[in-house]
Amino acid sequence: MQLIWLRSDLRVHDNTALAAACAKGPTLAVYLLSPKQWRTHDDSPNKVDFWLRNLRVLSEKLQALHIPLLIREADSWDKAPKVILDLCQQHDVQTVHCNDEYGVNESRRDQAVAAALDKAGIGFEHYLDQLLFQPGSVLTKSERYFQVFSQFRKVCYQRLHHSPPAIVAKPARQAPPKVKPDPVPDAVKGFKTPSDTLQALWPAGEDEALKRLDTFTDEPIEDYLVERDLPAHPGTSQLSAYLAAGVVSPRQCLHAALGHNRGEFESGNVGVVTWISELIWREFYKHILVGYPRVSMHRAFRPEYEALPWRDAPDDLAAWQEGRTGIPIVDAAMKQLVATGWMHNRLRMVTAMFLSKNLLIDWREGERFFMQHLIDGDLASNNGGWQWSSSTGTDSVPYFRIFNPLSQSARFDAQGVFIKQWLPQLKHLDAKQIHAAPGSGDLFGPGDYPAPIVDLRKSRERALSAFKNLPSKQTQKGPS
Repeated sequence: MQLIWLRSDLRVHDNTALAAACAKGPTLAVYLLSPKQWRTHDDSPNKVDFWLRNLRVLSEKLQALHIPLLIREADSWDKAPKVILDLCQQHDVQTVHCNDEYGVNESRRDQAVAAALDKAGIGFEHYLDQLLFQPGSVLTKSERYFQVFSQFRKVCYQRLHHSPPAIVAKPARQAPPKVKPDPVPDAVKGFKTPSDTLQALWPAGEDEALKRLDTFTDEPIEDYLVERDLPAHPGTSQLSAYLAAGVVSPRQCLHAALGHNRGEFESGNVGVVTWISELIWREFYKHILVGYPRVSMHRAFRPEYEALPWRDAPDDLAAWQEGRTGIPIVDAAMKQLVATGWMHNRLRMVTAMFLSKNLLIDWREGERFFMQHLIDGDLASNNGGWQWSSSTGTDSVPYFRIFNPLSQSARFDAQGVFIKQWLPQLKHLDAKQIHAAPGSGDLFGPGDYPAPIVDLRKSRERALSAFKNLPSKQTQKGPS
């Protein structure tokens, strides 16, 4: 008997470990519920609910292949070796198959499981699946992990041109086993079930993921270069949650994009080229997670920035979290996050930079809050994005480049459509007024909307001073 240990790969199509297990013989599947570990990792109730809903759909698809899905609990990952070993011994499993996950805790978990199985004479096979390239295989000439995205992307494109990854075939139906599948729970203790409205925004299952992929690559992808920056427009793929849970694979996304662009990575339609580049950004941050494990330990990629004098400002942090900073684009974005479990990528940068630069609050506070709410929360991408915005990360924005949120809203939400959707108390303002500088008149109305909690100009100067005056000589130099 073979066992596939499902994690962030909740699909039957293009699933490397599943295909490998089924090729070796009759197969069972298992998924571990780990609520204590999930809380430690700040996984959001939205994401946990999304996992459960996808597991229910997946269980039906696996059952059609006569592969029972078993549900076990390992509250924290240190319990995983015993739970997996007991299951293997119960069902006479010869080999456990799984797709690689990344991060320090994930690696330690898998090493511990492999050691326990090896001691019992049970095989453990793991596979590259959620990435296009094995971490450690895309290196600089000095055999180090890339720290500059453009250089990393160039090497990736060269290799993809030479040998694009193939889609893995769906396994054939096996003979019916005697084992029956376990029911997938509707909820996990400690994680509140999201609203019906939020669930409806993110239907579960491979069919939905592939439908979104097909719809996006059929036409909207052509305008992605421009549309991706406009939060009021449906210009993005809306696939991030499905990629994070492994309901769709990066290979499927890549092939769909290439199919719309005559197989070209760097030429052809600029929208397609831009979206493929975003897939490579996702890849880049995963490789950073492996090459520089400190980033998954709540540490800055650039050690010199650990000395930044972050402000202890709980009231300002709460105002940012609750969408009442008095800066409309920031507040609208934060309300979108809490209500939908998702935030437009342009606004992730705007809100992150506002917290880390204008409020000078530790980027880790924002990273944690995002993970606690995002349905597409992914350690590598979320950490990479936050460290980019706060200028503490690899290939990050220079510290002296600080977005003005009012300029950002005027540029990317010119008519205020997005702002008014999430801040209806501002619907009376015209397109010019809604992007006006704070203090330029009583535009918002008394009591309807808070005054700005920070002066943008003065707070920018405060951030520049904090970065410039670090004792480390390694600090980036800004303009004179």
